[in-house]
Amino acid sequence: MPRSALPIDPAQARAIWLRAQKLDRAEPFGAGPDAARAAIAHLGYVQIDTINVIERCHHHILFSRIPQYRRDDLAHLQSGDKSVFEYWTHALSYVPTADWPYFIPAMKVHRENPSAWFGSVTKAEVSAMTRRLKGQGPLSIRDIDDDELVEKDHPWASRKPSKRVLQWMFYQGLVVIAARDGMVKTYDLTQRHFGWDKNPRPATERQVTAYLLDRALRSQGIISVDSVCHLNNGAKKAVRELIEARVKSRKLVPVTFEGIDKTALWATPEALEAGGEVEARVHILSPFDPLIIQRKRLKLFFGYDHVFEAYVPAAKRQYGYFALPVLIGDRIVAAIDLKTDRLSGKVLVQKWTWLADPGAEARAAVDDELSRFENFQLGR
Repeated sequence: MPRSALPIDPAQARAIWLRAQKLDRAEPFGAGPDAARAAIAHLGYVQIDTINVIERCHHHILFSRIPQYRRDDLAHLQSGDKSVFEYWTHALSYVPTADWPYFIPAMKVHRENPSAWFGSVTKAEVSAMTRRLKGQGPLSIRDIDDDELVEKDHPWASRKPSKRVLQWMFYQGLVVIAARDGMVKTYDLTQRHFGWDKNPRPATERQVTAYLLDRALRSQGIISVDSVCHLNNGAKKAVRELIEARVKSRKLVPVTFEGIDKTALWATPEALEAGGEVEARVHILSPFDPLIIQRKRLKLFFGYDHVFEAYVPAAKRQYGYFALPVLIGDRIVAAIDLKTDRLSGKVLVQKWTWLADPGAEARAAVDDELSRFENFQLGR
């Protein structure tokens, strides 16, 4: 690969990433279910999380890019037009249904090499659950009331053995999550849910590698091997080889900017030509937002070291239990630890930390955005 890289300004690097994340414009996807569908397609996936201190992160991530976002929009995509499904990326996420073929190889691995977590599930149990779903229709674990309860062997386990059976079938692609109500998931047989006469053909290994790289280029603008393969070390060798091939064919350009040490970065010529400054828009971001979740990359581009402190002892927390980074333009200027008090109808500020003084006008803009954010939290 070329030894030299094209020097770019750090502000240009941030602008390219923010533009790729669609955080640089007011309504980049429009409104309604079509906007949510377009956002998930562009980002590649939207992470799901169980923490409910404020609105769950999948809704929060979409709200950050769709000002008029409504939770029912996502429910419609999952259960109505079925254009998204849930599966594991680096975490459980909403993924475009069109991308299903790229996940079939991972489903095959789960089937052929089940983890110790699913090792106790038998083929007979899977067959019995399949028959049950065929006969009774979609089911949540709450609908299954004839289980013989067992002792939990993990904090996240269920006393109902059926839950583990459904989860293993989910990872194999035999069932999908047809609907979600908070953390309660309703499962259905995959072919019935999507109305498929036969399952899609699996993507080849080369196609999966290209999918990972193209997804990252679209949503990150400037990529590294680590950013393409976040928590997916097994894909790094193939991704690195594909990057090398695209550099040779001039489809990718090595880049660098001040503060980069050993991290190799690349971008498309089109991304580098876009240029332009980022408007001073305010975003109160989820700690699981695609801009925030890769902590090393975030620090590299923005000089901000975010620590998710929910698992840090209270006495050692710097920003708070569930601190949310506040982005203004291309700067992260604050971290606000928020908690939604749904009984009193308020969003409580547990702690507010300014990382830099943005000025009186910007402070007022943050207050305005916080009010809008509160209305979203409380469904106003």
